[in-house]
Amino acid sequence: MRNTVYFLAFDGFADWHAALALCEIRRPGDWQLRTVGFSMQPVLSMAGVRVLPELTLDELDIRSTALLILPGGHLWERRQSPELIDAVAHLHQSGATIAAIDSAVLVLAHAGLLEGRRHTASWPGQVALHLPRYSGEERYDTQALAVSQDRVITASHLGSVEFAREVIRTLDLYSPLDREHWYRMFKHATPPPWLGGQAVA
Repeated sequence: MRNTVYFLAFDGFADWHAALALCEIRRPGDWQLRTVGFSMQPVLSMAGVRVLPELTLDELDIRSTALLILPGGHLWERRQSPELIDAVAHLHQSGATIAAIDSAVLVLAHAGLLEGRRHTASWPGQVALHLPRYSGEERYDTQALAVSQDRVITASHLGSVEFAREVIRTLDLYSPLDREHWYRMFKHATPPPWLGGQAVA
């Protein structure tokens, strides 16, 4: 049963990229949310928040994985992890969804998950700059802050709300109408009906 969402934490990860998505995943209580690391050592986010991974990549339960979330960070522009690239490719092949934002989209490119799929990143030349063999320019969406296709979610560093919306949709959280109200609230400060028309603070 695919009931687990994994979040990858590493030194320097951009903690705000997936914050909204993680909150909404935890809210209903229907999904297990676990933090995975390259090791069991504590890591510091870009904002200096200390996080202790619960397990390592090789301990992921592939059969229970519904979603793997990869936040951005300078790490992805300096080097890639063959272990993570293999894990991403394997998880996707097994039926899980992979969600990446900002420079974490490079991991998906290395794993071959952008080929033939509509996708985005933080700017049009971002992937090609770090991956010369990248040939997905014709499928790159310059108009969207987040894109979801065939169990692959990609997003710009400016699209954390859109990224969360795609994660929420993928996990079928809330009704379609409530998802739209949620998006309008966080993106445009438009109060949803359940707030009684009061302004959002």
